[in-house]
Amino acid sequence: MLAIDPAVRNTGYAVLEGDPRKPAVLAYEVIRIPDRLPQSAALSAVRSHLVNVITKFQPDEVAVEGIIYVQSHRTAISMGAARAAALIAAADHGLPVYEYAPRKIKMAVVGKGTADKSQVAFMVRALLGLAETPPPDAADALAIAMAHLQASDPLKARLLNRRQI
Repeated sequence: MLAIDPAVRNTGYAVLEGDPRKPAVLAYEVIRIPDRLPQSAALSAVRSHLVNVITKFQPDEVAVEGIIYVQSHRTAISMGAARAAALIAAADHGLPVYEYAPRKIKMAVVGKGTADKSQVAFMVRALLGLAETPPPDAADALAIAMAHLQASDPLKARLLNRRQI
């Protein structure tokens, strides 16, 4: 499965497979887009990179973070555009997409819906047995993947509400 933490300049992604209780991490990365590129080119680059990831790893489903509340309309529009680029990459390959609220993701990984990025990264590293702490956006994608796998596990499914979009 592919998990995506979409953003115009720093989109995190993670690819996991296997048992929801002991998944294997196949890849994780942050797609970094230079500030000098206009937003339209940045969105195209995010989509293209995600298409390459989908082609390489052949995931059977995609999980993304749900829309979050932000105080700036400009930030909300930018985040929505990045999310759309990710959703289009998945849709182009016929992949079902599931979304999870940020609080639910943090609850699934840290046990506290108000955890900060460093707590999420620490727990992702510990729970997945990673040799190093992933960059924040990649850690968020790994946390989204873990929340999705947990929601897919019939023993834990009641704890997380997932919504297919």
